[in-house]
Amino acid sequence: MMSKLRLLFDRFTLILIAVVTAATVLPAHGQGAVFFEWLTAAAIALLFFLHGAKLSREAIIAGATHWRLHGVIFIWTFVIFPLMGWVLRPVLLPLLGEPLYIGIVYLTVLPGTVQSAIAFTSIARGNVPAAVCAASASSIVGIVITPLLLQWLLSADTSALDGSSLLQAIGRISVQIFLPFVAGHLMRPVIGRWMDGHRTLVTSIDQSSILLVVYTAFSESVIGGLWQTVDTASLAWLVVACCVLLALVLVLNTWSARRLGFNRADEITIVFCGSKKSMATGVPMAGVLFSAAAIGPVLLPLMIFHQIQLMVCAVLAQHYLRSGQAQGKRSPGRRAAA
Repeated sequence: MMSKLRLLFDRFTLILIAVVTAATVLPAHGQGAVFFEWLTAAAIALLFFLHGAKLSREAIIAGATHWRLHGVIFIWTFVIFPLMGWVLRPVLLPLLGEPLYIGIVYLTVLPGTVQSAIAFTSIARGNVPAAVCAASASSIVGIVITPLLLQWLLSADTSALDGSSLLQAIGRISVQIFLPFVAGHLMRPVIGRWMDGHRTLVTSIDQSSILLVVYTAFSESVIGGLWQTVDTASLAWLVVACCVLLALVLVLNTWSARRLGFNRADEITIVFCGSKKSMATGVPMAGVLFSAAAIGPVLLPLMIFHQIQLMVCAVLAQHYLRSGQAQGKRSPGRRAAA
């Protein structure tokens, strides 16, 4: 399973790079840009319709009672992660420049992933029902909390935002993301069995929607002068910043879970749900919150962090699995000796 998971992510990453390259060389403009905007809106609706349809109500009920675990994940996702981005401003701003630093801040306020967080939790033998509940709740709550946190943290950098009021932004996000999500979940009794039997097709549609949104967003930014704003040195420092940010979160996240006395399964859930950020939510939400000129630099940190988190968490999940299997083999021997 791990080899298949890595292959999927590697292939998607290569396609994502190809899409960004295509947007750089052949950006959509004129009537083509209008067409892609409409197509992107439909893709976003389809993306979150599928996310809602994949969500099992039984899993929500099974995992929702673990309030202490969900509280820790919520604090890491929407409190500690954003504070880290804000505290690191004196270091990151001179290295990255303002456009990319705004992207780092946006990255830190996003909700966690759903699909990959649950997948890694399952591979590592964590608390999967709780992971389903926590990841899904994070996506829904993020519709309101992400714009509020962004407005607060970027109060001095409002030129990057698209100028609409906060309530208008939340309303647009709700229409584009939340309503299709709810509609998909309500349709799960009708289409859920079909989706479970066609997971490869559903995943392909899911990823194709993200790629389409990325192409449209980067086309707008390239026309607005993206690569005149971001140079090679800034990109290199951005990769370093994303690696350091993820390392800090993973180390402190694991330490806090153990310090608070969570068992191994819950620790795994906290680590994978509290350290990941969603590109599926972040890309379309950026189109609502940021101006066309700012959206490219805003998405670059998210795209880089997303790939790094997938690679690191794949290795971490395998480590949890091996160590858990080793503990299971030692336990019978200890019981026999007793």
